Amino acid sequence: MAIQQELKTSFTHSAEAIRRELADILDHQRIVSVYQPIVSLTDGQILGYEALTRGPEQSVLHSPLPLFEEAEKAGLLYPLDRLARQKAIQNAFVGGGDQLIFINVSAHILKDPHFVPGRTLELLESRGLRPQQVVFEITERSSIEDFESAKKILEHYRSQGYRIAIDDAGAGYSSLQAIAELHPDFIKVDRSLVEGVHQKKIKEYILETLVTFAQKLDISLIAEGIETTEELVKLTRMGVHYGQGYLLGRPGKDMAVLPEGMQDMILRYRKQYDTAGSLWSIGDLSAPSQRFDRKTPISQVAQYFKDNLNALGAVIVSADVPVGLIMRDRLFQQLAGQYGFSLFWNRPIEQIMDAKPLIVDESTPVEHVSQLATSREISNLYDLVVITSKGLMKGTASIRSILECITNARMETAKVASPLTGLPGNMQIHRELNKRLTNRKMFSVIYADLDYFKWYNDRYGFHKGDQLIQFTADCLQQSIAVLGRPLDFIGHIGGDDFIIMSTTDSPEKLCEEIIRRFDQGVEIFYDSEEWSYVEDRSGNRIKSEGVTLSLSLVICRTSAAITAEQISKASARLKKQAKSQKGSIYYLTSIGSEPEDEDLYGSDNSDGS
Repeated sequence: MAIQQELKTSFTHSAEAIRRELADILDHQRIVSVYQPIVSLTDGQILGYEALTRGPEQSVLHSPLPLFEEAEKAGLLYPLDRLARQKAIQNAFVGGGDQLIFINVSAHILKDPHFVPGRTLELLESRGLRPQQVVFEITERSSIEDFESAKKILEHYRSQGYRIAIDDAGAGYSSLQAIAELHPDFIKVDRSLVEGVHQKKIKEYILETLVTFAQKLDISLIAEGIETTEELVKLTRMGVHYGQGYLLGRPGKDMAVLPEGMQDMILRYRKQYDTAGSLWSIGDLSAPSQRFDRKTPISQVAQYFKDNLNALGAVIVSADVPVGLIMRDRLFQQLAGQYGFSLFWNRPIEQIMDAKPLIVDESTPVEHVSQLATSREISNLYDLVVITSKGLMKGTASIRSILECITNARMETAKVASPLTGLPGNMQIHRELNKRLTNRKMFSVIYADLDYFKWYNDRYGFHKGDQLIQFTADCLQQSIAVLGRPLDFIGHIGGDDFIIMSTTDSPEKLCEEIIRRFDQGVEIFYDSEEWSYVEDRSGNRIKSEGVTLSLSLVICRTSAAITAEQISKASARLKKQAKSQKGSIYYLTSIGSEPEDEDLYGSDNSDGS
């Protein structure tokens, strides 16, 4: 009994000490802000920073979670949140450009009578910032109970230029409800969904759904807690808009610099997403379109539509720069209203045009334009898409032509792609190889082939064999992510055979990286069994530790004409040489140089050469 009383007294003193320290923190403003970068997974640029609050060093209230929890218990959440917001803005270094600052705001704070944009605006102006650079991030410290009231409050801030983010999406029902009710500008995906997304299909499917959902509502998705290269690659290839996590940058007091090579990696894998299912750009679908100067009388535009019954719309320009769009139906609706002719007939077309049409550069992938077009308001869904070339009017594309292009491209891809790995098949491989030979620029061809795969397939079954092939495909793609170039190509010839075409300056290092990743991960497919031999295709026992990988590297120097047959023959010689050796190994040769280098060089993963 005495011990329990002593523990109770000790706990009370500890709680009182925490409350006293909290009061001291508020009285003397003993908190600091650190900033973690949020990076675009489209171009690798820094979108902005999330401001994170830290208490005094060596204090139990140093971390934000206990700090804000104790403040809420003590009824001091409002003043602490105001102080955190003040510090976040005062110490922000985003400057007067376009970078954003994300400021955490508890749902409870929306009820704070002192939480008004006026005070925040004063702080922003003192730092040379604008409301358009501030994103209020609604955190999950508490859920929103009155959505109608919250919507009114947040709309008031939006009208001032501020933007809204919902934090921890996927961590609970309340965040999903907040997304549905508040229609934020950003959704931050919780770390629980990001961790291991490259290994867990259920997480991948959930994130794919969120990407599609966000695109339809014109909301940007931010994946939190990215800590591994594999997670970053997967998220980038899936089309997630932005990323945040220790891999991209830890919280700090200075502007962040991305780790070396990170931006190139993002660009490389985003290119794969942007061109997935379609090698077309919107410029390929551009059709000539009628254009009118913005000062053209409405009567003249109306006469054009009367004379051209198949014309859907016309682009409004100023010095050949598109500034608006007028669709046939919308024009005649305006004129059909009471006093329509008398009000508008002789006025300039700019008074009734759509001043914010969808305008895209000719190089934009068709898939991306489709996503932008179908996320528009219902009333604008079938409006023409305006296409520019170097900022000047080029033409337009209809929604029908865009959807037909995507459908045809996906059907073509589905017919020729490998159903097991999703990688391009033989038809696309031949096209890519011929294109590179025609360009006459140096590139490397790597053929990858599993050793003793038939033995493995017979021993473990087709299902495990398929998993091993998928693993091999992943090793190739991850290696390209690290050491390849944005337009490098990976194809699945069939069975356990793959091909890579790369313009990397270090194809040998690329081969070494592929072997390293394969040897490091292949053991998980053996079910912890041990054996001292495998069997070749004739059933002969061979001393070995299991399935290995043989690579044939053919460097095409193209100073002389090269044919696909030459590459094939050179690769066959290398493959024979590689398979005569034990373990994962690559052999290389160069062709097309003068004189042709016929020497064969070998390297495995054991000596690192």
